[in-house]
Amino acid sequence: MSAVPGARTVVRRGLAVFPLPAGGRVPARGWQRLATRDEAALPELLADGRNVGVSCRASGVVALDLDVHGADGQAVLAELAARLGEPWPETLTVATPSGGRHLYFAAPDGCTTGSVSGGRTALGPGIDVRGPGLRSGGYLVGPGSIVGGGRYAVERDVPVATLPGWIAVRLPCRPRGVMTS
Repeated sequence: MSAVPGARTVVRRGLAVFPLPAGGRVPARGWQRLATRDEAALPELLADGRNVGVSCRASGVVALDLDVHGADGQAVLAELAARLGEPWPETLTVATPSGGRHLYFAAPDGCTTGSVSGGRTALGPGIDVRGPGLRSGGYLVGPGSIVGGGRYAVERDVPVATLPGWIAVRLPCRPRGVMTS
């Protein structure tokens, strides 16, 4: 089954995509130059069963990767939101094969953040951040991709919301030109 329908969904939400190897999640060198929002290019870009990646830099997004192995990132984020009296973020959401979630947010104006893994943000364990960075930026495996027999799928097809302030203040968000990632 092709990753094109899932890629089409995120492209229509303003995200830029690029090819990943069939069954894989690690891009080839130069993937950043292939990122596109051109829906007509998707069938060729994702031919031969290729997976789809979403470029955070080309898309202008910060994404939260809520893991469920080890610490449960979804529970950690829900607990933080409840403690602060904030609602669960209503934004484009992709379910991962492991039961995790990818939440996409528009990066705040004049601010950038690099990618941070291993719960090293003030958001807590089980929450990885993929950001636009200053050079190549981070990426996530996109919907329609199949890795290890499991499929990434759009779970909540809603507009990409602006990164909520209660999340942004907990990220290493700095004015452009300050970060090195």
